[in-house]
Amino acid sequence: MRKFMVVLDDSRECLNAMRFAAMRASHTQGGVTVLSVIPPDEFNHWIGVGDIMREESRERIEAHFEVFAKWMRDKQGVDPELVIREGEPVAEIIAQVNDDPEVGVLVLGAATDRKGPGPLVTQLTKNVASMPIPITIVPGDLSKERLEAIT
Repeated sequence: MRKFMVVLDDSRECLNAMRFAAMRASHTQGGVTVLSVIPPDEFNHWIGVGDIMREESRERIEAHFEVFAKWMRDKQGVDPELVIREGEPVAEIIAQVNDDPEVGVLVLGAATDRKGPGPLVTQLTKNVASMPIPITIVPGDLSKERLEAIT
């Protein structure tokens, strides 16, 4: 089964990327992998404190994921899987694509502010020629109706 991989983070544009991935998966009988990456610099504390912070980050990610997963299951008939990795976001995204041969498309949301499309979009598009799969970039300000029309 071909899967759409989408990155779960705290950005506003993440919502449209999630919607797009779920709708495309639903229309193509595919799956969705939701990847969340915990940066290593969050745990540069004493060992015990770092472990507690790591567990709190995982719990926060799982709660955030469950909101999207419920919508995907209820509205799109797609049961997404959650993958949590630790490390540098771009390296971990590429590693997950390489580790899971069913991932066929990486879906990213683009920010709408003047600072640019966001760090993930900027960094990954610089390396797009070496990516083993296509990247779909979803504008963060597309309406739900427009997303439905194009998926």
